[in-house]
Amino acid sequence: MTERVALVTGGGSGIGREICVGLAAAGRNVAVADLNLDGALETASLISATGGTAIAVHMDVADSDAVQGGILQVLDELGPPKILVNCAGWDELMPFLSTDEDFWDRVIEINYKGVLRTVHPCLPSMVEAGWGRIVNIGSDAGRVGSSFEAVYSGAKGGVIAFTKTVAREVARSGVTANVVCPGPTDTPLLDGIVAASDDGDKIIGAMARAVPMKRVGTPIEVASAVLYFCSEEAAFVTGQTLSVSGGLTMS
Repeated sequence: MTERVALVTGGGSGIGREICVGLAAAGRNVAVADLNLDGALETASLISATGGTAIAVHMDVADSDAVQGGILQVLDELGPPKILVNCAGWDELMPFLSTDEDFWDRVIEINYKGVLRTVHPCLPSMVEAGWGRIVNIGSDAGRVGSSFEAVYSGAKGGVIAFTKTVAREVARSGVTANVVCPGPTDTPLLDGIVAASDDGDKIIGAMARAVPMKRVGTPIEVASAVLYFCSEEAAFVTGQTLSVSGGLTMS
């Protein structure tokens, strides 16, 4: 039971890395998938150094062929994933009227369709085995909206609705599907968003002030919620959306 295979997209850094490390500590064999192969290799090395089992998988979730190839690698080297965590994501802050269709497509391909591309091939083996855990990383932007993130908010809202529907469809199969929605979190993704803005420091300050706890979160705080949803103890929890946001959303 403890050697179930876990596939984590976006596992090369930030929240995804902490999820991978936590799953390995729980005895899972972890496939660390990331567009940044060096980051995936580093995460896998961290796990191996502590006696865990992990492989690095080069995967672009916006590319169907790359996803299929990555999953075939996981099947060949570890076996079928029974735990799937979709953590890969991308965004840039800008007003909706400053965006164009190329931008919309990129946000949707990564943040929404990237989830569809991994769940679709991984779900059948979970159903067949009578056990599975799917955890998709959403965002509080997808629950309540977020200024300068209109398309990203829409994509993450789609992830939440998709996950609830999958949870209903497979509820009798021993497979659960849940969403963890981080609030502002200190990750390379946030660093990149801020770096792309002329008012990066002001953005971070505004984010922290909006949180009742008056700070941004840490990757391990988000990962801890994901690890619960992936556990045996969460067998009766499905279709849920949990915000890890310091009280930014309270519904």
